[in-house]
Amino acid sequence: MARAPVIEFWYEFASTYSYLSAMRIEEAAREAGVVVRWRPFLLGPIFSTQGWNTSPFNLYPAKGRYMWRDMAREAARIGLPLVRPAPFPQNSLTATRVALLGADEPWGPQFTRAVYRTEFGEGRSIEEPSAVRAILETCGLDPDVIMKAATGDANKTRLRALTEEARSRHIFGAPTFFSEDGEMFWGNDRLEAALAWATGERPGDLR
Repeated sequence: MARAPVIEFWYEFASTYSYLSAMRIEEAAREAGVVVRWRPFLLGPIFSTQGWNTSPFNLYPAKGRYMWRDMAREAARIGLPLVRPAPFPQNSLTATRVALLGADEPWGPQFTRAVYRTEFGEGRSIEEPSAVRAILETCGLDPDVIMKAATGDANKTRLRALTEEARSRHIFGAPTFFSEDGEMFWGNDRLEAALAWATGERPGDLR
């Protein structure tokens, strides 16, 4: 039996469009026969190299207004709730550390969806460690064990390395998808194209 193709899903909890992708990627990938590799990372260090200290949707108000209107349309189209959290963007460091710890565990995708549901589905904070602990509890997970491992030196080092890998692979936003041949797709609206490419449908491949 042939091995299923794989796509990497690079996402940031402060990313609105990553919310849309995270809530639908597993079903879409399953239908396409593709395995998803979850890769939570931090965009802040990448943005800071461009002189940005916040989301570009805050830096460019017209772009921000369009994004929130577009998010409302897209969330309604796929049946997701949308409540704008305050502040935006939120500090996602603790949540990202936990998501990275679970990235290759069965509970990782469940936790990721729960974070996004809390943040953008309900408009509640994910910034405080207490908020992350509460999300873990709603997932039926042990917050004491997981938080201790997530905030340990080994996992912190792993997150720094993954964020540096994102920079080295020229990731500039989220969500970003990579097929196994290194083809990059950026944005929620490119999820289907990334899945098709992973399965061998490659229109426009001029390499």
